[in-house]
Amino acid sequence: MSDIYQPAGSLFGKVRRLAARAGVRRPIGVAIDEPIVSFTFDDFPRSAALNGAPMLEKRGWRGTFYTAMGFLGTTTHLGEMMHRSDIEALHARGHEIACHTYAHLDASHCEAEVFADDCERNCAELMDLGILRPRTSFAFPYGEASPAIKRALQPRYGALRGVRHGINRKGDDLNLLKAVALDGGKAGLEKALRAIHEVRREPGWLIFYGHDVRENPSEWGCTPEFLATICAEVDAQDLPVLTVGETLSMLSGAPARIPA
Repeated sequence: MSDIYQPAGSLFGKVRRLAARAGVRRPIGVAIDEPIVSFTFDDFPRSAALNGAPMLEKRGWRGTFYTAMGFLGTTTHLGEMMHRSDIEALHARGHEIACHTYAHLDASHCEAEVFADDCERNCAELMDLGILRPRTSFAFPYGEASPAIKRALQPRYGALRGVRHGINRKGDDLNLLKAVALDGGKAGLEKALRAIHEVRREPGWLIFYGHDVRENPSEWGCTPEFLATICAEVDAQDLPVLTVGETLSMLSGAPARIPA
């Protein structure tokens, strides 16, 4: 599912999304000659921390958790949401805690200044928890962007991630990175597995994004078995897994932690 919580798009919505893709681009300036995989979780549900993170850690990997602090301690259709202790524990274990707005705002229906202020509130609350670098990257709630909001956020974050399906390569937009969903049941699993094989054949940056990880997932989540299958295939293909922040550092020429 690409546009979480959103109804079927209208013609106007499609035009808006095309405008967002075309405007205020920040192209990846270097060739990605070796495949890279990142695992990201949006919002984030506790099940992503309690069930998803240990699967990554088992293989020496770490993930990027796009955190909307307005969900802290609540329960939504994604299940129980993260607690303060979950954020602190993930951070202590080396996972990346990044920004997803405070109130899970829709960029397609929000003024740029309001949106940016909400992001700043989110980052401030994360920093109060000891997250020193919440601005490494950002993910758009609902996958929606606009040229004005891309322009407002570009100086604040190393990259902005959307939900358009695909693998990122030289020339793709750091202000609206493509990603592959960890949802959709059997059909979604097959689609994600195909992306793994594609990035092995044609190197690039494959960013997975998910939400809840539980036995009875939401429409936008997956089962532990689904995620375990993806992790096993990434491992079998011997693909390096980096957080979004680590990948951005590597693309910029700075040192990045490469898992053994």
